[in-house]
Amino acid sequence: MTLGLGTDRPVVGMIHLNALPGAPDFDGDRPALREAMRRDARRLANGGVDAVMIENFGDAPFYADSVPKHTVASMAALVTDLRNVLKLPVGVNVLRNDAEAAVAIAAATGASFVRVNVHTGTRATDQGVVVGRAAETVRLRDRLDADIDIIADVDVKHSAPVADRPLSEEVADLLKRGKADGIVASGAGTGRGTDREHLEAVVEARDRSDAGVPVFVGSGVTSDTVADLLTLADGAIVGSDLKRGGEATAPVDEKRVRNLVDATDH
Repeated sequence: MTLGLGTDRPVVGMIHLNALPGAPDFDGDRPALREAMRRDARRLANGGVDAVMIENFGDAPFYADSVPKHTVASMAALVTDLRNVLKLPVGVNVLRNDAEAAVAIAAATGASFVRVNVHTGTRATDQGVVVGRAAETVRLRDRLDADIDIIADVDVKHSAPVADRPLSEEVADLLKRGKADGIVASGAGTGRGTDREHLEAVVEARDRSDAGVPVFVGSGVTSDTVADLLTLADGAIVGSDLKRGGEATAPVDEKRVRNLVDATDH
């Protein structure tokens, strides 16, 4: 259950892009934006991650589910550049929840997978109510004839349920009705630890669904916790702990990457 990432228990390192053109914090320096991405990618690769995922982390406040065309264009250009300089699988996440844009970018650039924060169901977020659009996302991937895996969150961070439902039902819907290729269990927010009992419950629900897809732990993974979490999860998506000082907005620290990768069974 590796989604073609080439190893058991893969570590996916996050590339948090600085603000893109059109976002409030964009500083007007496009070359610096690209070079920061390349720097973080290089340090992640040198540190031993198995794949990277790129997202428009600097674009807050985020659009709920449809980013502007210029954001799609900027991300497509950056992912193309990244694919030319990096020999690792690349994933795409378009915040907050533009799955159509993520699939389109991945298909155009040859990226391997996308992350969709709300793939099925409905969540209350700081962008308002976000509704999953699995029907559109899966059909778009098929129309584009793209070999892209969809990794979908359950109880995604920075959100709350609109109505309480059993976790087992949510996971079953993601896998059987939403046709997700993998699922992500995370904590309450960026860098916040993923509760072990919650992760256990997600893995158990996956097992009961008999879907045979991987479960990734998606927030708060550190070099101290990764080995234990990977006794449950099939992979880890790591951002903050790989950055200087453990800050999500800081540059990637290659030594911290090595420390975390060395703490796994790679």
